[in-house]
Amino acid sequence: MAKNLELLINPKCVDELIEKLCKSPFPSHMGMKLVSIDIDSAIVKLEIGNCHLQPFGIVHGGVIATLIDTATFWSAFMRIPQDAGLVNIDLKLNYLKSINSGVLTAEGRTIRAGKTISYSEASVFDENRELIAHGTSSLMTLKGKGLSMKHSKFL
Repeated sequence: MAKNLELLINPKCVDELIEKLCKSPFPSHMGMKLVSIDIDSAIVKLEIGNCHLQPFGIVHGGVIATLIDTATFWSAFMRIPQDAGLVNIDLKLNYLKSINSGVLTAEGRTIRAGKTISYSEASVFDENRELIAHGTSSLMTLKGKGLSMKHSKFL
């Protein structure tokens, strides 16, 4: 079904959304960038810096959890109504490998998009495409909590 919807996506809205997110306070603070968003998918990147490391010199689990949370969230976003927002109601993840440098890529995919509850997953990879972590998220749609955007329609 996503293939049929791809033709309907408004690229100006997508560009505005990516720009808005990359300039917002928390993603900027974390050094995360939404690099791609589509129906049922999103890609988020983070270049590991000293601020992402815990005392043992590896990336803090909260950084990886944030990447999974963000990638699952944005993978579900394009299917919700324009005037709605999302909130994460459940986040489960497994840390599979430690890392201390390089670029992390979180690839989110929506498994089920619902009117109220959506279910997504994300995998975090290092630069060699080795799996660092995997997680799932349940997200609730909140009517009336949408983003203020110049372009009025994503689809």
